Amino acid sequence: MVEVSFDRSPESYRHWRLRTDGPVAWLELDVDERGGLVPGYELKLNSYDLGVDIELYDAVQRLRFEHPEVRAVVVTSAKEKVFCAGANIRMLAASPHEWKVNFCKFTNETRNGMEDASEHSGLTFIAAVNGSCAGGGYELALACDRILLIDDNSSSVALPEVPLLGVLPGTGGLTRLTDKRRVRKDLADVFATRSDGVRGKTAVDWRLVDEVVPRRDFRAVVEQRAREAAARDPRPADVRGVQLTSLEREITEEGISYRYVRAEYDRPLGLVRITVRGPGGEDGWLLSLTRELDDLILRLRTNEPELGTWVLRTEGDPALVLAQERELLRAKDDDWLANEVLHYYKRTLKRLDVTSRSLVALIEPGSCFAGLLLELALACDVQYMLDGPPVEDPDSDERAQLALSEANFGLLPMGNGLSRLQSRFYGHQDHLDWLRREAGQPVGAARARELGLVTDAPDDLDWEDEIRLVLENRAALSPDALTGMEANHRFVGPETMETKIFGRLSAWQNWIFVRPNASGPEGALRRYGTGQRAVYDRKRV
Repeated sequence: MVEVSFDRSPESYRHWRLRTDGPVAWLELDVDERGGLVPGYELKLNSYDLGVDIELYDAVQRLRFEHPEVRAVVVTSAKEKVFCAGANIRMLAASPHEWKVNFCKFTNETRNGMEDASEHSGLTFIAAVNGSCAGGGYELALACDRILLIDDNSSSVALPEVPLLGVLPGTGGLTRLTDKRRVRKDLADVFATRSDGVRGKTAVDWRLVDEVVPRRDFRAVVEQRAREAAARDPRPADVRGVQLTSLEREITEEGISYRYVRAEYDRPLGLVRITVRGPGGEDGWLLSLTRELDDLILRLRTNEPELGTWVLRTEGDPALVLAQERELLRAKDDDWLANEVLHYYKRTLKRLDVTSRSLVALIEPGSCFAGLLLELALACDVQYMLDGPPVEDPDSDERAQLALSEANFGLLPMGNGLSRLQSRFYGHQDHLDWLRREAGQPVGAARARELGLVTDAPDDLDWEDEIRLVLENRAALSPDALTGMEANHRFVGPETMETKIFGRLSAWQNWIFVRPNASGPEGALRRYGTGQRAVYDRKRV
């Protein structure tokens, strides 16, 4: 597949038009049929591929950071009588399995990001469905807070994946029907098994849309609903945004380097070593770091699927990390930018949580795993802390330390609604209370092991051999089994809409994608549009 870049800006969009009008933004989908990210398919009927969704992700980010004056976002189509036909079927049929799964994951994260903006940034998303709306197109509408459907006797909403393609609405459609829009489960069953969709008053009665509007009134009613939504947000109107400038990075065969993040590839061992640098007292450190880390995660997930283990390190002064954190927390309730930066960092950690890679944290002398950055280690599957001097300088007095802070106790929740400490010590409130009493204090290796904050703490004599064995053993195991095991362990406790989408729904979609009923030569994905019916293996598995 092609090397994918996630760099976008509104002036370079091929598929979306973004404009703002005071407190209302208009985000219009106008897909360039010849603008596919990969050759071999045309993006007809406003269907989309990864490239279309990368632009959508960029647009939502820019609305949150560059246009804080916006309170309502109208998501609609620039084409007549078609809103969006969903993910492009030719693209899905021709893509390798890992591309399909990664595409669905990124699309889900983008939809979740819209919902996060509704909850935490005061944005109301209004889907103005001005034509046929199927599959991923309806899932885009489901990510919005309100859905208006044009009433013209032909426009409908549909989730036709099960009857037409032999797969699932893989970007959260089934889950959002029942959990978000509270559609009755029997009606959801009927809806998801009919290919023609539902229109008009029935769509309102079934809670599939909020309102149907005659074609002659549609534009005026949409604008009225957007203005009403914007007027309900109490934030001041004179706030000024910050520009998301182009990221600076150096890409080589050996890795990627940014200002605060660098990644070094070890292809023989199938891993990448990621180092995150702490602040040096400069302003804007966490926003810059988060943008770089977000970009790196996306690039590695998409372009380097065989680098199955990510080894995370930090370097810097833990005191400076904690100082930056205190400033952000003091400001977050009154300063929109501090609030946005913290939520962006939260979403990037969530992206790490759902990444199908083995995550290993190494805590060594010179590390700054404190507070906000300790969350990186807690997001990992295992954590190892060096109990002794640096291996390269055995006479040094420097020792590894970590530090807990307020940020580790619920400020940056996972998709299950729990902090990473709550997930780590699920059901052990007494242990969490113990840890809270340790907050703000430097914690050495022996103490970290006693507190259960690290998996092990080898001494300096054993460190290199122990870590080598950990990484070699990981590389020898089945990647498929590891992905399933890690995802199961990471999300303990309550099930939420997010964990259903990324756990239950994605796991089933992942499996269905490799079944011959969907992707085989006679499967529904392959035969779609040929006039031939799919041939199904009728055994229930």
